[in-house]
Amino acid sequence: MESRLLEILVCPLCKGPLQHDRDHHELICRADKLAFPIRDGIPVMLENEARELNPGASTTTAATEQPGQA
Repeated sequence: MESRLLEILVCPLCKGPLQHDRDHHELICRADKLAFPIRDGIPVMLENEARELNPGASTTTAATEQPGQA
């Protein structure tokens, strides 16, 4: 995904920041504990398409990228 796009995308529910999980091709909202899929390079920002993050599972910091980081 383009870093410029990541800088402007926010969670559609809480308008909070998203983290890019390159390994799983998802955008993660920590506040809502949701993972939005990225399909064919296009983020699907629909609540009914997002998966809930397991409370016990954690995404490693190395696999995520916050907006503004390269």
